[in-house]
Amino acid sequence: MKYKLLVLDVDGTLLNDEREISKRTLAALLKVQQMGVRIVLASGRPTYGLMPLAKTLELGNYGGFVLSYNGCQIIKAQNGEILFERRINPEMLPYLEKKARKNGFAIFTYHDDTLITDSPDNEYIKNEALLNNLKIIREDDFAPCKCMLVSDKEKALIGLEQHWEKRLAGTLDAFRSEPYFLEVVPCGVNKANTLGALLEHLGVTREEVIAVGDGVCDVTMLQLAGMGVAMGHSQDSVKVCADYVTASNEEDGVALAVEKLILAEVRAAEVPLDLLNERARHALMGNLGIQYTYASDERVEATMPVDYRT
Repeated sequence: MKYKLLVLDVDGTLLNDEREISKRTLAALLKVQQMGVRIVLASGRPTYGLMPLAKTLELGNYGGFVLSYNGCQIIKAQNGEILFERRINPEMLPYLEKKARKNGFAIFTYHDDTLITDSPDNEYIKNEALLNNLKIIREDDFAPCKCMLVSDKEKALIGLEQHWEKRLAGTLDAFRSEPYFLEVVPCGVNKANTLGALLEHLGVTREEVIAVGDGVCDVTMLQLAGMGVAMGHSQDSVKVCADYVTASNEEDGVALAVEKLILAEVRAAEVPLDLLNERARHALMGNLGIQYTYASDERVEATMPVDYRT
């Protein structure tokens, strides 16, 4: 097996616009895990918000991992063991809160299954809590993995981001993950650096890794991997850093990449799998999540997820 690790960004990559894993993508990811490829979910989401996706993909059964908070934490999906963690010095929190208040920004962070904020009624904060199944509380005292500043004033967020590039250099890193979010994380933490720590722990080389993503935060991860895959809807600045460009998250881009780069490499099909699966997408097979993994004139192989329908 050429590849041992498949690293997937979540929002805009693994998930479609309805925040769901498509049947075709689920079938492809279960298949490659059965073949020995381990999956890493690499996301800016908190760990708690990623665990339902890890369960759906059965990462715990196949030795998979969750890389959360844009690189602040890695856990084993099987038992929740923390393999890597970086947190913000609690002494920096009053400064971050002061800057947020001075600029009129909301601020929040995460702790286990809670979202801690000074603005529980903020629309973006409520949406973030809903997305990750988190309870909102007002105060707590702990060292967070990351803090998030929130505002509709994008120019003001950009200004603070540029100010902090100099002011916090060597202490904390700040970057915008959305037009309305400014993230603050420990210095030097990103998906690529944390992924590098996991590769060292596992004894896996860069050449044995496929990484798939769609955003600017994924670029370093795509460049680190032996095969960096950009989603079809990614910005050109992301695509130019990738080795391969797949379809969009609405067009089963992850499944297409897995079928071409992993499944087809293991056992070359005489009939193109992407063509077969596309034709079956809206038929009975597609609706049941059945995906072709090999096809020739003499033999057809497919995989099917088992659920309440089957």
